[in-house]
Amino acid sequence: MSFFLVFLAIALVAVAFFLGAGRPAKADRGRGAADDGGQRAFDDGFDQPVANLPPVLLPAEAEPSDVDRLRFAVGLRGYRMDQVDQVLDELRDQLAAKDRRIAELGAARVRARHNPGHAP
Repeated sequence: MSFFLVFLAIALVAVAFFLGAGRPAKADRGRGAADDGGQRAFDDGFDQPVANLPPVLLPAEAEPSDVDRLRFAVGLRGYRMDQVDQVLDELRDQLAAKDRRIAELGAARVRARHNPGHAP
C-alpha cells in the first residue's frame, strides 16, 4: 500500500512539473517568442522579484571608501559574489584614479595662476 502512495505522489509531482513548465509567464502571454529580441533565453515563469529590502545606494559624491562599505543582501537567485566584488573593486579603483587626476589638474591650475609665464 505504501509503495502505491509513493508512486502516486511521484506521478502527481511529475504531472505538475510538466504542466507548469509549459506555460508562459504572465507578462509574456499573448506575445510571440520573437518579441523579446532574444534577450531571455529561458523563461522560468517567475515574475520580477518584489523589493522587500531597502535599496543599496551610493552617495551623490561617491568616493572609493564608499564602494568599500557597500554590502548587498544574499538572495536565492542573486548574483555571484565574486563577480560583484570584482566589479566594485574596479569601480573603486576608477573613482580613485579620477579623484587623483582632478587633484592633479587643480594643482596645475593653481600653479598656472601663480606663475602666468610658465604654462603647464
